Amino acid sequence: MSESMVRIRMARVEGAQLAQLVDDFRELVGAHRDIDDPAVARLVPDPYPADEDSSRAFRDATRDDLLDRRALDADIVRSALVGMRGDLGEMSQSAAFTEHDLDIPPSDVDSWMRTLTALRLVIADRLGIENDDDHDPDDPRFGVYDWLGYRLELIIDAADELL
Repeated sequence: MSESMVRIRMARVEGAQLAQLVDDFRELVGAHRDIDDPAVARLVPDPYPADEDSSRAFRDATRDDLLDRRALDADIVRSALVGMRGDLGEMSQSAAFTEHDLDIPPSDVDSWMRTLTALRLVIADRLGIENDDDHDPDDPRFGVYDWLGYRLELIIDAADELL
């Protein structure tokens, strides 16, 4: 590994679950995207909330390029997670929870951060999270949202160490 790589540790089960989330996200923002899906809409910024016509024109002009960029970012993350995939049902618990180093080239760090952030936005939309008060610690689905935030923070911290 080059010293300039961002290294994070991840159990195989985490990598496989993240890979599945990224696959699902890639499908959501892919070529057959549903632009009426509220989660997709949440991925496209609204720079003029007080002016619906200007907002619509901006979204129409930028949506495809922005979602295509999100798809490319997701592809970069998917490629990095190839070695983490596998049939977890056939794997021993020890193997599934053994941590592995995942090296991210600095050129891919932004793609990772944008993808994890976008995944959190989609999950937030699906769970109805608009602010911290909407978080239900007793609902296990929120665990995925929190875990993605944790992973995002680890990547940011590891990238900051390179500076």
